[in-house]
This record gives sequence, structure tokens and C-alpha cells, in this order.
Amino acid sequence: MTANATATATAALNPAADAEREQLLAEIREANLTYLMLAQRLIRADKAEATFRLGLSEESAELIAALSPAQLIKLANQNTLLCRFQADDEMVFKLLTSSHAPQRSVGEAAQRLHANILMAGRLAAV
Repeated sequence: MTANATATATAALNPAADAEREQLLAEIREANLTYLMLAQRLIRADKAEATFRLGLSEESAELIAALSPAQLIKLANQNTLLCRFQADDEMVFKLLTSSHAPQRSVGEAAQRLHANILMAGRLAAV
């Protein structure tokens, strides 16, 4: 039995789990649409800044900027989240979350700057 068939059989036995799964997929599609609309607006306003902030290549930014509303909706209706978490490195994550209080020292500001440099360097390597 395939994984998809197993998931379907399990969902048939547990309607609450199926409803929860559908709700999660709907939320992913909504997040995709929100992300694409924001990305398109950022790209059209300032492509260089948008590619940095979104972690996109120039080619991807150009494609997103050129999408029609119908294409945006079609792309957003995927069951896979289109945006990605840029702080996926443990060191970057720790640098960004090291202090929950407002920045009070030059050291804290330097840590955040260091995290931004690391993320920008990763984008440049792509």
C-alpha cells in the first residue's frame, strides 16, 4: 500500500484528522497567496532590496513580478509552502533570537548585523 493510499485510508477512519489536514492545506495556500502578493509588491517597488529580503534570485524575482493575478492564484494553490525560512542555520537563528528585549547594547546590534551578513552571504552563493 502506498503512503498516499495509507493516508487516505487513515483519513477515512478519522474525519477530524482529515478536516484538520484540509484546514492546514488551506492555510498553506493562503500563506502562499499572501507571500506572492507581498513579494510581487516588494519586487516592483525595489527589485534589489526585494531579492535580498526575500532570498530570491534575480530571475525568480523577474518571474514573480511578471505574474498576472490569475497566475499568482494558480501558483498559490499549491499544497507546498512557497516561501522559505531563511534563518535555517542554528548559528543565525541563535544570533537573531539571542535577546527578546529591545536592543540595549552595541554587542546585540552587532550580533544582529552578523546574522544579516551571514544570510546575505548565503544568498550571494545561490
